[in-house]
Amino acid sequence: MIITIILFIVILGLLVFVHEFGHFTMARWTGMAVEEFGFGFPPRIFGIQRLISRKKDLPTRSEDITIDINDVKLQNGNEIIHEKITERIVESKEKSNQTHWHLVKGINGKHHANKTIYSINAIPIGGFVKIKGEQGDHAKENDSFASKPIWQRTLVLSSGVTMNFILAFILISFGFMIGLPTMLETNLPAHAQVSNQQVQITQVEENSPASTAQLQAGDNILSVDQQPIATITDFQNSIQTHPNQAVNITLERDGQQLDVSVTPTDLDNTGTVKIGTWLMSTGLVRYPFFTSLWMGAKTTVLVTWEILSGLFTLLKNLIISHQVSADVAGPVGIAVLTGQVAKMGFIYILQFAALLSINLAIINFIPFPALDGGRVLFLFIEKIRGRPVNQRIEAMVHNIGFLILIGLVVLVTFRDIARLGSGLQGFLGNL
Repeated sequence: MIITIILFIVILGLLVFVHEFGHFTMARWTGMAVEEFGFGFPPRIFGIQRLISRKKDLPTRSEDITIDINDVKLQNGNEIIHEKITERIVESKEKSNQTHWHLVKGINGKHHANKTIYSINAIPIGGFVKIKGEQGDHAKENDSFASKPIWQRTLVLSSGVTMNFILAFILISFGFMIGLPTMLETNLPAHAQVSNQQVQITQVEENSPASTAQLQAGDNILSVDQQPIATITDFQNSIQTHPNQAVNITLERDGQQLDVSVTPTDLDNTGTVKIGTWLMSTGLVRYPFFTSLWMGAKTTVLVTWEILSGLFTLLKNLIISHQVSADVAGPVGIAVLTGQVAKMGFIYILQFAALLSINLAIINFIPFPALDGGRVLFLFIEKIRGRPVNQRIEAMVHNIGFLILIGLVVLVTFRDIARLGSGLQGFLGNL
């Protein structure tokens, strides 16, 4: 259980940190001053500032050179006068700039103005970026967020979402390089390498033999009566040869093997015996490097579209039927899912993190107050009006939006607790 909690914090922290790092890099690129870039959320434990001192040219070597010339009498009576010439040669070498690190202790620690504080904070989840002038202040200073043109401010606000998409692309591409769980129903490219092929249950029909035997979506079918199952056809043939006879199905669930007895029957009076499951064939699919990059980009786009479609359906059902799908999960639900995914192995954790990253990007760019999308919406309004919205009004709208979001998180969390029931009791008991 401790490992699950740590893994949940690491995944969520990575997603938020990458998001804020996008804001940070784009703000610096557009010439905005970043007052603080923090790992975790306040209160601040400590921070450091990078200070650069410039040194003047200093002499490194000084030497006197003396030349003596003696009197020399020539045969014609002429004479060369003795002279002594002394010249000082000074060599100097320019010293490079020196970097110093200043320690900022706690919340009220002394720090240098106009220098970014890189801080470590008490709550180890994600991070934050504090950009100079993002609340509308310092509008007359060139390095302020408020002083920059709308297109640069839009880039800064959008860069966090962009980084989450990039992270998902990197994770999925890397997954395809080492072997990513993929549905094998479609035709795969000729150079795809498939391993660990399995038949997985995607849905269990109500009042069916599979439901009676407590089969679950996500179960992997390993064998039927000790005969290995590699394809959906293998499973169907094994079932149809045992009408109204109990068969022993070996499953893999959450990394553990289970033996379940199921009796196939003619469920729909078609003469074909079934157990009432929907199946798909899955396997670990691996591609060469450049193909992995292409498949990573393609999969990121497809997953983004599926999430957008699901979000549209969710909002439609909420408006029309005033119901929320049972698939919606809050922080507690995600933590429980993280524990389930962790049991399946590293590659599934990688895939899960990529999915969450895309979710975070989409949700955060919804034009709702307090989100990045809401702040971009105010920039569009400013562009249309020709002048910014009153800062007090904008701040009030964002604060109200933030309170609504917190309320939604609380409601979904209570819903998770009610839905997960005994599983959460065990979770909290172990905690």
